[in-house]
Amino acid sequence: MQSMLDVSESVRSEIGDEETERLLAGNAVPDVYDCASCRTPGKTHQERTSTVLFVGEESAVLAFAHARCIPSQVVRVSDEQLADAVSAQAAAEALAEPTPGGAAQLAVTCGLILCGRETKPALVVEPTVPVARIGGPGDRDEFLDLLTEHGYHPVTDLNVPPAPLEGWSVLMAMGQLHAVLQPAAGGSSDAWWQAHRPMEVSEPWRNAANRDNEVLVYAAPVGSIGRQPREDLLREAMQNAVDKGLLVGGSMPLAGS
Repeated sequence: MQSMLDVSESVRSEIGDEETERLLAGNAVPDVYDCASCRTPGKTHQERTSTVLFVGEESAVLAFAHARCIPSQVVRVSDEQLADAVSAQAAAEALAEPTPGGAAQLAVTCGLILCGRETKPALVVEPTVPVARIGGPGDRDEFLDLLTEHGYHPVTDLNVPPAPLEGWSVLMAMGQLHAVLQPAAGGSSDAWWQAHRPMEVSEPWRNAANRDNEVLVYAAPVGSIGRQPREDLLREAMQNAVDKGLLVGGSMPLAGS
């Protein structure tokens, strides 16, 4: 029986035409799978199914997901992150791979912020050390410059959601935060920020993200925001960063649920 698989061009380019045709013909495809996004059962021969290829440095894993949950795509991760994903082990702190300008440890805070009269799900990203440009002198924090070059927008008013970032997305699975994905060559995606362990989010945050199918992602240099225990304090710290011209952001679609 022929499967109902969606295989993107980026996945096809990684696995080859022959393997792609075998998959589309239903060969070596399980009848039932656990969705890589929502973790509920799916049936490859009865409902539209996405192929998701997780690619590490030396290995790769082909997963299946409901097409309604996540599109077919390539997600590039480290072999360590790939092993973590396969074994379902998990860390709240995460390593950005690759961070524009080089790898850096990033702190990520989830919170609901008020934009005008609407409450929006947001992520606030802040490196734990200054980020220098690869090959640069290394004596200047260029985190914001690098992000601006990658499409992030300067934030001047927290009441206005930042403009969309084309090709970027926020990956959720089983109601937990897994990664922020950035566009890569060939239509695939790289993990700009990847959680070693899926990050727990509050139910109101998750409900808002599913409602909007969108997450607002903000970023600021080290020391600008800090770890804030309450959302009102988080917004106050973000406003201080705005006043100093130290906040950039972008809106991203939600991949998964």
